[in-house]
This record gives sequence, C-alpha cells and structure tokens, in this order.
Amino acid sequence: MSAHAFGFLGAALSMFIAWPQVFLSCVRRRTGGLSPAACLFAVTMPAGWLTYGLLIGDRIQVFSNLLNLVSGLAVLLALLITRPRLRSVRALRGAAGITGTVLFAICVATASAVLPQVTATRAAALLGTVLAVSSFLSAVPQPLALLRNRTQDMSGLSPMRFRLAAAANGSWLVYGLGAGQPAVWASALVGLGSALVVCAVLATRRGPATSTAIATPPWRESVVTRSLAMSGV
Repeated sequence: MSAHAFGFLGAALSMFIAWPQVFLSCVRRRTGGLSPAACLFAVTMPAGWLTYGLLIGDRIQVFSNLLNLVSGLAVLLALLITRPRLRSVRALRGAAGITGTVLFAICVATASAVLPQVTATRAAALLGTVLAVSSFLSAVPQPLALLRNRTQDMSGLSPMRFRLAAAANGSWLVYGLGAGQPAVWASALVGLGSALVVCAVLATRRGPATSTAIATPPWRESVVTRSLAMSGV
C-alpha cells in the first residue's frame, strides 16, 4: 500500500474521530472526564493543520482538518455549556496561554506567505515545525488528567473516539514517513501514543464498573440474617 493510500485512510478515519464524542457531549450532554485544555487544543490544532494544508495545497489535510475543526468547536461549546465554572478566564488561563501561542504562530505563518521573499512552502515548513512541537503539548492534557485523578467521572469520554484516533494517527504516521513530511509523522507519533494511553485507562477502569452492584435494603438484610440463623447456617 502506497503512502498516499495511508493518507486517504488517515483522512477518512480523521473525519469520524470526534463524532462519537460530539454525540456523547452535544446530544447526551455528558462531558465528565474531558480536559478543558485538550478541548481547546482540539480546536487550535485542526486550525493549524488546515492552514498547513492550504499552504502546501494538500486537499487531504484541508478536508479532514476542516471537519475536525467543526467537531472540536462543538465539543468545546458543549463543555462550556454543561460545566459553567469553566467559563471564567481563570479556569482556562493556562490552556488558553498555550493554545494562544499556537494561534499566533498560525497567523505569523499565514502572514509570511504573503511576503514576496517567502514562498508558501517555506511558510508551511515553519508552521509545520511549530505544529509538530505543539502536538507534544496537545497530546499531554487528556491522558495526564486521567492519570492524575483516578477517581474522576469518565462518563463523558467516548472510547470509540480514542480508538479511531489511534488508528488515524497510525495511518498519518505511515503517510508522513512515506511522503517525507516530518511535521506530519512526528505529530502523528505523539498523537498515537496519547490515544493508546487513554484507551488503556478507559479499558482498565471501566472493566470492573460493567457489573452493576445491587444495593440490598437494610430490612431485607435483617430478614435474610434471621432466616439463615433459623436454618442453622
């Protein structure tokens, strides 16, 4: 299979990555376990890669990241609506500072492409380097939030989303290596590791929770105890 085939596969999978999460957060209004920083990055990074795709004329990048941008915005809005305490500047200050740096780099790269002495390819290379470095930051918040708080509610996390993310990043990894795009394969490698960590956490913590414990009323426990005593048990 050629590198471009993996690119199309990665794009196809990327188009569906966030939609299980969109359904869970926007339709069922469940956002427990979602990291605010990760949700902000889910908007910023697709915007960056969309710009990168436009600069190099890569339709695969443009189309897939446009859909990711829309879905990321939907999940972020659902998070802010269902958890009002996160709407303050103080709550989002740290994540907003990092994502603001990425947005600034996007603006600089786009503006530099207009200059006569800077080609679109060079501007894309600059932006791709920034995005590759930023991918390390964007991959940290969600798994870190799960590992730091092992008792938090995770009902708002869609396992299917992270399984699709692992498959998509694996495809982009092969595509980036085959197409000679270091920014793409480096970012995909980090995203793959992050998705696998979240998948492992969800699998290990949700396993025991599948068996529902039925609470026995106190009066029934006393009846059972008396019955056992009378039967000599």
